[in-house]
This record gives sequence, structure tokens and C-alpha cells, in this order.
Amino acid sequence: MNTTFLGSFLDDGPNARPLQWQLIQRLKHAILQGQFPAGGKLPSSRALAEELNISRNTVLIAYEQLTAEGYIIADRQGTRVAQLKSHQGSKHHTDAATALIIKANKNALYAERLKPIAASQRASDRTLPMTLGLPALNHFPIHLWRKAYDRALHEAPAASLGYGNPLGELALRQAIAHHLRISRGVRCEASHIVITEGAQEALSLCVKLFTNPKDTAWVEEPGYRGAKNAFYAGDLNVIAMRVDNDGIVIPPQAWLTHSPRLIQTTPSHQYPTGAVLSITRRLDLIEQARRVGAWIVEDDYDSEFRHQGEPIASMQGLMQDSPVLYVGTFSKTMFPALRLGFLVLPECLTSPALISVISEILRGGHRLEQLAMAHFIESGQFSRHLGRMRRLYRERQYALREALAAHLIVEHQVLGGNSGLHLTVRLPKTVSDQMLVAEALKIGIGPTALSAFAIEPTEEDNGLVIGYGNTSAERFHFLIKQLNNIVCALS
Repeated sequence: MNTTFLGSFLDDGPNARPLQWQLIQRLKHAILQGQFPAGGKLPSSRALAEELNISRNTVLIAYEQLTAEGYIIADRQGTRVAQLKSHQGSKHHTDAATALIIKANKNALYAERLKPIAASQRASDRTLPMTLGLPALNHFPIHLWRKAYDRALHEAPAASLGYGNPLGELALRQAIAHHLRISRGVRCEASHIVITEGAQEALSLCVKLFTNPKDTAWVEEPGYRGAKNAFYAGDLNVIAMRVDNDGIVIPPQAWLTHSPRLIQTTPSHQYPTGAVLSITRRLDLIEQARRVGAWIVEDDYDSEFRHQGEPIASMQGLMQDSPVLYVGTFSKTMFPALRLGFLVLPECLTSPALISVISEILRGGHRLEQLAMAHFIESGQFSRHLGRMRRLYRERQYALREALAAHLIVEHQVLGGNSGLHLTVRLPKTVSDQMLVAEALKIGIGPTALSAFAIEPTEEDNGLVIGYGNTSAERFHFLIKQLNNIVCALS
């Protein structure tokens, strides 16, 4: 056999990879590139070892591995190259075939239902000031969290390193149920709660459990991109419903012309406008959803941070057995990397049949984090942390409002702002929010364009969504001056 394909002897230097690894890779490459035809006979292990000046055992190990992976066949006739029709041939031939496939169907690389999911214009560096959805991470009591985690690690038995209950750790489900009943007025028990990997998995779980492909889902416009993407990924017919100062607006005829299976809403703090869904609309939404057999997905993502008055009560708790799937997350109240969220099911959905389905879909995990979170809540540290953060975010929001009033000279309107970690600023159509964001990113400022939250943006959707959770109060005057300079340049 001609071994010139090796190019040189195997590298036996001090920093070289093992000889058998080098030989395996070179033989694989030669076979896949068609240098050795299918059925071609390879030299004996002794002959190849002598030719390469290596140990015969090294060759034997390489041949054994290639046999196990199906590259070669060893029998009484010797060692031969296996038939690899779909892979053997020249690199030119392989590249040409791939090019023809892509040319024939440019969208063949991904599912058709994913087409509406487009990347938003956002900072690649999520630590930039004014970044949306990022809490004050430098104010998180990491030492207290470490104690809670160390306690979970110390007290948990070895069995807790396994998958665990797919619905989540009972201790955390109990702690969440107790907290939600007191702070959010949610009607729930631990048996109603499913722990998820953030709110996004909870939304995806709603799609998997309660819809079929081509079902209709309503979303807020402008609204949370994550919900729209979860619905698109589920192959649903997504219809946008405009929001005003009182929340989502649903035309009466919509219930007849395109009745939904899922309705996503953020009633306590509309994302991103900050509107609160009025009690009249809440009751009507529940009544109509119940009538047509739809489920309301109540995304209560940051309602813990109410800056004026008492927190707005959940829609789920308005009446017994309301058709509401309540979704929450610890990404804003704790920290995003925790990746813990939850879904609260109505009591009517906690039947053994559905729970068994959920148990098959989910696999559990993050058990130590869940046990640590349970202790963090039960010890009172979570409530104390929320209290500290409410005061901090209230201060930062007021500072941002003052800076906007003082330095943003273009006509604008500040929307919502009584809760959460962001303010939305509506701008005149003469200033493109997309261009404004692009220029802001160049100088290290990370707001988000309001139009990015709409499926079909209108003039009302031109503006900025400014996060203040991760930005100290004293920086806003300078930052808004910088944004104002960009606005003036674009006007």
C-alpha cells in the first residue's frame, strides 16, 4: 500500500498527540476523501508498522478502532476498506453536491415554521448600560445564596444527584405556592406547580400541552418576543392584538373569526409598554376564553417590583378554576443564570393523565439549585432581597425619568413605568428607533428598539425600551445626553 497520504512520519515530539490517535485520524481522512477505494486492501499491521517505524500494537489499536467505527472490515481475506457510498469521493464532488442541495431549496436547512423568528437588534454584550431585562447583579447577595447552596449540597442525599421528579423538587414547589398565595393572590397548591428552565420553557410547555399545529394563538402587539417565538416554533397561527393604556384590546368579532387556543398576556405590567390590564378586560377575557375553550397564559415576569402602591394582583386568582396558565420566573428577582421558572396549572389540569404526560416530556434536573432556592425563600432571604431591590429600582427609575425630562429635547412620551426594570419611551416617526439603537450600540449603550417587539410595527411602535435594572442612578444624566446627541444627529 502507498502511504504517501501521510505526508510525513507521525509526530513523536514531546507535545504530540498519541501515535494511535494520529494514525486513526489520517486513515479516516484518506478513506473519506476517496484515496482508498471501497474494498481496497490495507497492509498488514506488521507491514504498516515497519513502514511507519512505529509499534505494531499502535497499528493494531488503530485498526481495531476503525473496525469498530465501520471504516474498515477485518476478515480472513485481510483488512479492507468498507463501502461508504454516501461519503466517499473527492472533496470537490462532496462540496458540489452540497451546493446543489442548497441551491435547490435555500430553506432546506431549517423548518418552515421557524421563518418568522428573526434575530432582534440587541447588544452582543449584555452588560451594557440600559440593557433590557437585566437586574442589578452587583447587588445580589451572593454570600447568602452561597450559604443556601452549600446547605443544599451538604444536606441533600446522594440520590439528589439523579434526575429527580420531572415536576420539580417538592420543597421548591411548596415554597413557591406559599409565596404566590401571599404576594400575588394566586390560587394554587404545590401539586399545581411545574418547575421549568426559565419562563421560556414554561411557555413552550404550554404550547406542547394545549395546542395542535395550526391552532391559533393571540399575542400582545407590541409584546414579548419569547412568547411569539415559542408559538411560532409550535407551528401555531400567531395573531397580534394591539395594546393600549388598559392592556390588550380584543375586537369582539375576533372570538368568532379566529378563535384562539392560547392567549398570551402580561396583565400586571404589559411588556414592554407597562400598561395594566383593567379589571373589566380581565373579567371579560376570562369569560370569553372559558366560552370558546381557550387558555390564557398569564406571564407575570416582573410584577414583584411595583414602585407605586401595592402589587397588582394576578389575573389567575380572580376566580376559582379560571382558564389561566400562570407563568413566572426567577430571572429578574434573582439572576438570569439561575434558569428557574415555573408554570402554575389550574386544578382541573392536575389529573394523573396530564401529569404523566408532563413527566414524560420533562426530565427534571437542577435539583441542588431548586433545593437552595427553596431554602432561600423559606428563610425569608428572598422577601428581604425583593424589598431591597424594590427600593433600588424605584430610585433608578426616578433618576431615569428626571434625565429624560432634562436632556431628551425631542418630543417624546414615557409609557407605563410603575413597575419592573424598564421604561418605554415613544419617539416621533422622524427618528428611526432601529437606527438610534444601532448608533447607541456603537458607543456602548444598550437600549432596545420598541418596534422590535411588534410583528407589524406602526408609528406608535417607534421608540426605545430602556432597562434601568443594571444601570446606577448617577449614570443616567450622562447616558441620556449621549442618546440625545444621536437623536439630534438623526433628526
